[in-house]
This record gives sequence, structure tokens and C-alpha cells, in this order.
Amino acid sequence: MSLFRSNNGFSSLYAEAGLPAPVRRGLNWILGGNLFGTLHGIVCGGGTAALVGLAGMLGAGDMEFGLLVAIPQIAALMQIPFALLVNRTQNRKLYMLTVGLFSRLLWMFFGFMPLLAKTPESQLPLLALITLLGISSIMGSMINVCWFPWFSDLAPLQIRGRWLSLRDTITATGSLLFGLLVAYLLDVLPVNSKYIIIFLIGGGLGVLDMICFAFAPEVRTAKPKRAPFHKTIMEALRHKPFMKLVIMWTVWNFTANLSGSFLTPYAMNSMGLNFMQITVFGTVAASVATVIAVPRWGRALDRFGSRNVMLLGCIGASLTPAFYLLSTPGSIWPTLLHNVLGAFFWSASNLAANGMQLSASPDEGRPTYIALFSCISALAGIALGTLCGGWFLEGCNAAGWFTGSFDRYKVLILISVVLRFGFTLLLVPSMPNENQHTLRDMLKGMARG
Repeated sequence: MSLFRSNNGFSSLYAEAGLPAPVRRGLNWILGGNLFGTLHGIVCGGGTAALVGLAGMLGAGDMEFGLLVAIPQIAALMQIPFALLVNRTQNRKLYMLTVGLFSRLLWMFFGFMPLLAKTPESQLPLLALITLLGISSIMGSMINVCWFPWFSDLAPLQIRGRWLSLRDTITATGSLLFGLLVAYLLDVLPVNSKYIIIFLIGGGLGVLDMICFAFAPEVRTAKPKRAPFHKTIMEALRHKPFMKLVIMWTVWNFTANLSGSFLTPYAMNSMGLNFMQITVFGTVAASVATVIAVPRWGRALDRFGSRNVMLLGCIGASLTPAFYLLSTPGSIWPTLLHNVLGAFFWSASNLAANGMQLSASPDEGRPTYIALFSCISALAGIALGTLCGGWFLEGCNAAGWFTGSFDRYKVLILISVVLRFGFTLLLVPSMPNENQHTLRDMLKGMARG
């Protein structure tokens, strides 16, 4: 971790906040864990090119692709009992290094699923893949309710936005380089072995993510309070700023995932892009845009407040999938424009959502608040949105609707864009902000640099 000991942006933030040496080292180790976790996510996740390619080889259709994206979100329900356990025992490090580590280890077996097929038509490998994803996702739910409150105890409020933006810059750079490597391996390795190698690498990176947390101290800003779990839940449900965030982010994720989960399969199967093109014009392009944009968003977050960053980010991100409406077989520019401009804006909305979660949840009940936020937004937002998108596509295919150049995927993308934009304008402006600055103030400030 010597890379982070130099006089860099993090050192300046730590000095500004007056953080002692153990806390600085802890934040640096969390940074390392986040980096490994991000690289793990390039391979291991419901919508990655690697899992889409593996599932496609095993015979997955639109509904199965939607299910693979939805399962991790449905499993987020386990964050509620896990949050209860964390609140009662306060053993965040123990759970990260046992339950979380087991979750990441399972990904190393994903590439072996095709070996289960006894006949070309066998559904056993696909069913095993879905089952393994479900188990890993359930165990992985422990990670979120542990690391995020842990980080908030280490990082003071006044530097969180800039710390997260610097972190996102580093992880985006890593994603750019690692994404190219993964795409190259997916294109050149033999079909019988490439998924074994790719998921062994991805799972190994996830293991390194968990190991980093072994070296981070558990510093607490307040003495843990073991309030009754039902009382904390009721307090969270009555907390108006928190619930406004939950409702807004859930609706945003629902409308985004109506079509968003199917853009990679669409680009691969209908537009004809290969793994390298998907990576270069998807992951790499998004990483470059994130590296450029996120430092400015971090400064804007600390200066102008989360709501203004969220509003501008959601407006921009809601419109960028519309580039796919003009796609044709072999065209790469819709994927490129969507990922470049989309990443510029969705890095802002994600950064704002992280800041809002921390500011809207009290220290003593934060694991429960974070778990409730994640469960509702994941289940009613991402999972339900993805499943509804899959049902729509399957229904249109069965009925023979939208078979021309403006196909069923483009219809779904149009519906998603209209809903996302409309709900952004409806829900975000009413949310609270940390200060009195307006969106116009932020635009002027960012223009001046």
C-alpha cells in the first residue's frame, strides 16, 4: 500500500481532517479493497460481458439474462437480518473475513459450470450457475452492511465526497486497464478453458478485496447502541429525508434497469459486437469518462450539496441510452456515446447517492439504515425493473411484436428513457440539500473551475 503513503490527494484530505495515522492507514486499506472489488466486479456480476457470454453459451434467453441480473438484488433482502447481526455483535471485520470471503471464493467455480453438461441440450449447467449465483449473492449481502458504515466511521463528513471521488478515479483507471485484459482473454482463449481462467482471476480479486479489510482498524465515531431492531426500522421509515432518498433511488433504479440490464446482450447479439468492442467502447470508455469527471463531481458534492449533483447527474444519465434507438447491426457509436456521456453523469448520481446515504443515516443505526436502503432499492428497483424488462421482451417475442428495425429492445429503451427523465424531474428537486446552493449556483461554480 506504499502507493498511498506519498503526498497525494488523499494525504491532503487526511491532513485537512486531522486524521491520526491508524485511521489514515485504515482508509488506505479500504481503498485497496475497493479497487480489488471493482476489478472483481468487471468479471463477476449479473450483467458483465463474462457472465453474459457464459450464460449465452449455456443457452440463456432474455428471461434468464434478466434473472441473472435480478438474483443479486433479490438476495439483498438478507441485508436486513445481517444488519441485525452486525448491530448486535459489532463484529464487522469478522463477518467480512468469513461470510464475505466465502461469497467471493464461490466465483472461482463459475467457469467450471459447462463441465456439468452431459448432453448439448442439458439445462443442468445453467441451473447450477443460477444456484451458485444465488448462494454467492446471499453471502455477499453481508459485505455492504459492514464496509459502508465502517468507512463512514473512518472518514469525516467534510472529506467523504472528495475521498469517494478520488477513489472512483483510481478504480476507474484500474477498470480501464483490467477491462482490456479481460476482453483480450475472452476473445483469444480457447472456448473450453477461457471462462475457467477468467472466473478464477475474478474470484481471486474478490478474495483480495476481503483480505484488505483485515488490516483496517474498526474506529467508531460513537459508542455502539444496541437499540431494538424493530425500533431502528420504524425510526428509519419515519425519517423523511432518508425515505425520500429511498423512494427516489428505488424509482430511478427501476426505470434504469428496465432496459439497462439488456444493453450488453443487445450489443452482443443484435448489434454484433465482440468482447473486445464491448469492453473498449463500454468499460474502457466509461472508465476514461469517470476519471475525467469524478474529481469535479467530488468537489461539487462537498461545495454545493448532494441534491444538486444528483439532479444534474440523473438528468444526463437518463437520456444517454437513447443513442441505442439509432443503432444498426455492426454500429459501435451508440455503445461508445452511451458509455462516455453516461459515465460522465451516472458517476455524479452514484457519488451523490453514497453521500446521501451517509448523511441521512445516524451513526448508531447506520448498518440498519444502509441495509434497508439497499434492500428496497435493490428489490423493488433493480430486481423488479430487470424482471419487468425481461417479461416485456419475452412477451413481445412470443406475440411477434416489434420485429422491424425499431425492435422490441428499442421500444423498451424508449420507455425507460421517458420514465427515468420524468421521475428525475418529479422526485429529485424535493429532496433536502446540505446547504442553500441551487443547481444554477453549481453550474456557474463548475464552469469557473
